[in-house]
Amino acid sequence: MSLLRPNGLARAAVRFKPSSFVGTFVALFLAAAIVSGCGLLLQTGVTATVPPERYAGAPVVAAADQEVHRTVTFSGEKETESAAVPDRARLDASLVAKAADAPGAARAIGDVSYPVRQDGTPRTAQGWSSTAFTGVTLASGRAPGPDEAVVATGTARVGERITLATPAGERAFTVSGLTASPGVQLSDAQALALSGHPRTVDAIAVLPESGTGTDALAAAVAHALGDRAQVHTGDDRARAEGAALPAAKELLTALGGSFGGIATLVAIFTAAGTVALSVAQRAREFALLRAIGATPRQLRRSIATEALLVAPVAGLLGCLPGAALAAWWLGQLKEKGAVPEALALNLGPIPFAAALVAVVATALLAGRMAARRPSRTKPGEALAEAALERRALGKVRTPLGLAAAVGGVALAGVAASLSGEDAANTALGVVMLFMLAVALLGPLLARLCASLLGLPLRGSGAAGYLAAANSRSNARRLASALTPIVLAMSFASTLVFLHTSTDRATADQQRAAVVADHVVTAPGGLPTDAPRRAADTPGVTAAVAVQRTSVLLPSDSQGFRTASAQAVSGDPSPVLDLGIRTGSLAALAPGTIALDARLADAYDVKTGDPVELLLPDGTKTTPRLVATYTRGLGTAEVTLPGAALTGHVTAPYATELLVRGGTATALTGLGTVTDPAGWTTAQSTERALNAWANYTMAAVLGGFAAVAAANTLVMTVLDRRRELGTLRLIGTTRRQVLRMIRWEALLVTLAGLALGTGIALATLVPMTNGLTGEAPTVPPLLYGSFAGAVVVLGLLSTALPARAALRGPAT
Repeated sequence: MSLLRPNGLARAAVRFKPSSFVGTFVALFLAAAIVSGCGLLLQTGVTATVPPERYAGAPVVAAADQEVHRTVTFSGEKETESAAVPDRARLDASLVAKAADAPGAARAIGDVSYPVRQDGTPRTAQGWSSTAFTGVTLASGRAPGPDEAVVATGTARVGERITLATPAGERAFTVSGLTASPGVQLSDAQALALSGHPRTVDAIAVLPESGTGTDALAAAVAHALGDRAQVHTGDDRARAEGAALPAAKELLTALGGSFGGIATLVAIFTAAGTVALSVAQRAREFALLRAIGATPRQLRRSIATEALLVAPVAGLLGCLPGAALAAWWLGQLKEKGAVPEALALNLGPIPFAAALVAVVATALLAGRMAARRPSRTKPGEALAEAALERRALGKVRTPLGLAAAVGGVALAGVAASLSGEDAANTALGVVMLFMLAVALLGPLLARLCASLLGLPLRGSGAAGYLAAANSRSNARRLASALTPIVLAMSFASTLVFLHTSTDRATADQQRAAVVADHVVTAPGGLPTDAPRRAADTPGVTAAVAVQRTSVLLPSDSQGFRTASAQAVSGDPSPVLDLGIRTGSLAALAPGTIALDARLADAYDVKTGDPVELLLPDGTKTTPRLVATYTRGLGTAEVTLPGAALTGHVTAPYATELLVRGGTATALTGLGTVTDPAGWTTAQSTERALNAWANYTMAAVLGGFAAVAAANTLVMTVLDRRRELGTLRLIGTTRRQVLRMIRWEALLVTLAGLALGTGIALATLVPMTNGLTGEAPTVPPLLYGSFAGAVVVLGLLSTALPARAALRGPAT
């Protein structure tokens, strides 16, 4: 018979019973979307390039490496980890002459660019020689000499005196010329002297002699500079424009790799469960085929062929929303300023091929595993087993599930004993192990949940009694719907409530830490003499400028750890109560440092110990620890004296000025004056923007899991047409059947909520304790909305297909 050939069986099944494959198709479609979308972000991060902007007119550019590197040992193997510097790494200014002496070089320009304020308006200053490659030309006047400046047309007149607030202080200049550029051009010597880093340049732009090729010039410059600089040509010149591109690559690689890895595992895991459910639902069909002569091999080949008919189509179509997801995500990152605007999504074929291979392999393996028992069972026994659910637990999956559960408990204990990012990173493994345990022990957990939650249902009438009995006797069916609900609740809760917990702790610490009467801020930063001017204001008893940045600390596990930092112009104690645990901030002086206590504990350093770190430009330093404090989450994890950042940041201006005493009116000449409460509110707005990533990841994972849960529930209900019809034939009314379905939906959703909440708490408790030192913050309304959404999803996903199955007279 032609139908008994594997291909014939598969084609007939897909052709005449397409509804049996809809759920599988949806699961594989969504899995392909997740895999391809995250893969595209990862591929874009690995291959990211942007065309140069500032150095587009310089064919060869030498610059410092904008990343720092460290070799760490992981699982016995040495790996080199890299991290983008928080600000910008620079070159020694003496290298400009060496580059100029390279064969074929007509000119080498030491480029500097930094923010200044022209009569209170933020501008960008640079040396006049940089106009040779930036394209800036004079509209009138002449090039600047000493104490002269070329400014934008409309901001001043030639010969007029202007004042520039520079990193080296305020200076008066005479306008020598006008340009259409919005920046300020100074003489080369003066631009470097006032930059705040007079011995280093941002980069060296090298212009060729006539007839010298770019490659030949680049090789000559590289030879002249040796290992003290990196030489860039083509689009690679964008690397010389700062750490924005390396930081974007790091972000996209982490997003596509770390989150993408978890999302991919979840997607493949869920798709495999759906495929296995689809095969299990056709046990009667397979039993009949065995009874009429189909061999075990024919059944296995038929299921494999079905996978090859459905999975490639689902995979190819799923790549379309995957590309849309990646494009949307990258666009959002551009709007947030996290990646350069010119960065384009890499639509290369590798992520699409990986998604296609992943869904096809998942369908084949899951189908083959699910088909093992029906293909091996004797025909007579197969027909008998198809009528009743097998109650015995798997001999392989049960020990593995128990091992995963024990591992999750053990890892949760380890995470609780750690602090900081180590605790957070370890806690991520907790949720994965518990999710694996739920999937492997699903039938056992479902039977326990049905027994516990079914007790009150037995006394709620016929519908409740039937729901409880059905759930207990069909634990495997219940488990297939339970797993995606647990997944949706646990992952979404972990990501969202991690933000609510850290946000509340940060806000509480900020309110407690800032004891100043006034907070002064200004666009582009405050003048360098702001603390002195504030201190001279009548009634002011203390004025401390705070500059915010980031530093890098070596990490044995990940190469480098980024820590928030603040540099203070003096003893911050009168205006900042950091919650001192050891030492004193009064001892803060050049060569010293204060750390958040959790960070100090993570690095096992105590007051008086040296602390190894890298400043914002990547410069290594080892200051001595003089104090530890407890409110670093709300302020900064690292506190440095202001002098520590001199020459190591592009914009050496204070972010805010904290003032004790005086009046707001008297301080308005320095900038915008608010009270601590208003400043804290402004900071919460910034935190809300930073929380976007957490909510987006929760939406992607939670949304996928929710759709998977709905898909599974619909599949389980539609597969019960015969059962529901039998209930109608023995006298059960349509309303009673629908009530039974509703009770079953409530049972599975409540069980999923309980398990998902438990997993989320097991993950959040050590994670938030390590990051904030406090218990998780779970807003009742937010949690209630999650729970309500899950319940509504369960009710709709069962009620709608049940109504469709009950249409017409009982047969």
